[in-house]
Amino acid sequence: MFVNGPAMFIATIRTIALALLLALLLSAAAMAAGAGTVDPALLAPLASGDTRAKLQAIEQLGDASSQEAVTVLEALGSDKLYVTAQGRILVSDDAKRAVDPATGQEQVLPEDAETIVLNNRLRSAIADALATSRILSKEAPTRLAAARHLQKSSDPAALAPITRALAQETDSEVRTALETAQAGLELKSPDPAIREHAVNLLGSTANAAFRPALAALLVQDAGGAFAEPDANVRASAATAISRIDRHLAAIEWAGNIFYGLSLGSVLLLAALGLAITFGLMGVINMAHGELLMIGAYITYAVQLLFQRFAPAWLDWYVLAALPAAFLATAAIGMALERTVIRRLYGRSLETLLATWGISLILMQAVRTLFGAQNVEVANPSWMSGGITVLGGLVLSYNRLAIIVFAFLVVAFVWLILNHTRIGLFVRAITQNRQMADCVGVPTGRIDMLAFGIGSGIAGLGGVALSQLGNVGPDLGQNYIVDSFMVVVLGGVGQLAGTVVAAMGLGGVNKLMEPYAGPVIAKIAILVLIVLFVQKRPQGLFAPRGRSAE
Repeated sequence: MFVNGPAMFIATIRTIALALLLALLLSAAAMAAGAGTVDPALLAPLASGDTRAKLQAIEQLGDASSQEAVTVLEALGSDKLYVTAQGRILVSDDAKRAVDPATGQEQVLPEDAETIVLNNRLRSAIADALATSRILSKEAPTRLAAARHLQKSSDPAALAPITRALAQETDSEVRTALETAQAGLELKSPDPAIREHAVNLLGSTANAAFRPALAALLVQDAGGAFAEPDANVRASAATAISRIDRHLAAIEWAGNIFYGLSLGSVLLLAALGLAITFGLMGVINMAHGELLMIGAYITYAVQLLFQRFAPAWLDWYVLAALPAAFLATAAIGMALERTVIRRLYGRSLETLLATWGISLILMQAVRTLFGAQNVEVANPSWMSGGITVLGGLVLSYNRLAIIVFAFLVVAFVWLILNHTRIGLFVRAITQNRQMADCVGVPTGRIDMLAFGIGSGIAGLGGVALSQLGNVGPDLGQNYIVDSFMVVVLGGVGQLAGTVVAAMGLGGVNKLMEPYAGPVIAKIAILVLIVLFVQKRPQGLFAPRGRSAE
């Protein structure tokens, strides 16, 4: 007994283990047999020719909210759901193998199987049913997309699944979308209290897409009867419409301010270099706009080089274009100062005519090299797209980048003028050229370097302009007049005045355009600047020290 005891114990343990293993296998087999199946009663109407029965089956599949039902609906919507001569429903992707959604078994697709014919009404019902199923998905983006689709639905049957989804939804954005979809469907309720709740909810979203539906409630027929019979609902609808209109007005103002900042940043980049060559050196450079254009074309050339030799780094071509444009336009500017402008200091009319002729030469040279047609400079991926704020205003990344870049360039110029030796010499020459020359300042070399810096900044402005639109030989002509207006309004030689004038002109221009149009707005701004300069010739910021004399 003692000898056989351990052996019997081990045999008993082995028997129990085998029994447990067999039970697990049977359970897994049962689960496998039931997995991936759909109730045949839901599938049968899809094989019939009754559209109403199909619609009811599609609605029930959407309410099922299971992955298997979603698979059937997706196959039905993409013409991959087949029906055999015996009325069996099969899902097939390759027209050879098929899966029976009622059993989950794979088989060969019968030759007599045909796709289920759909009409537009059925396809719309499938889209609604898929959205109804997906609002219970584990992925928040999927639920959000489904909720936004249901906002366009007119099927009251979607209210029940939306209510179920709201009871367990934790994501605030998805919850807001579901509540909006619920309100849109509640507008069709026969209960005035439910309709009023829906109207208040739609008004609280301040979404312009719901304004037509709300306005339709206030429409009167020929007999004076309102589309919405309940007075309380109509009053709530009027309040909701006013709320949406106020929100739209706020978005419009915010958009005008943003685009004003964007235009101001472009004007600032265009005028900064001119603030040095004209404001500090007194040179009327009519070729300044062409330096902007050259900077933009250098950006285009750098983009072509990256596309050919370093396509993997194409997204960063703008960073390489910045120093290239600065150095190239600075070199052109210094060459112009050495060869032409140096001989014309103090002769404003001759300088104006000479630089105007140089601008024509530069434009023709670009036409010869790149052609007369505009060229396209693509935004890098990290500058494409934008941020949506206030529920409807899109702040594009390229304009945001230009605003930031403009102020970085301002900081760069300020550091050069105030914290470098060449900046000290430029300020000394600006205040009193003869005295600076007497104390050993190399005025000729400083003039060349200052003109080069101003021209290089114009090249940086060209890089920025290339990210806002196409680049052409006439690009600079669009900004030369505005640049001079910015410098004159801000105050000759005043960096802070240039910044304030550029942002002010950009903002005022964009705020006036919706009311007066772009042409009248620009004329009005020019008239205002002329009147302002008549009263205050020194500009917004008056020069100080000897330069004021």
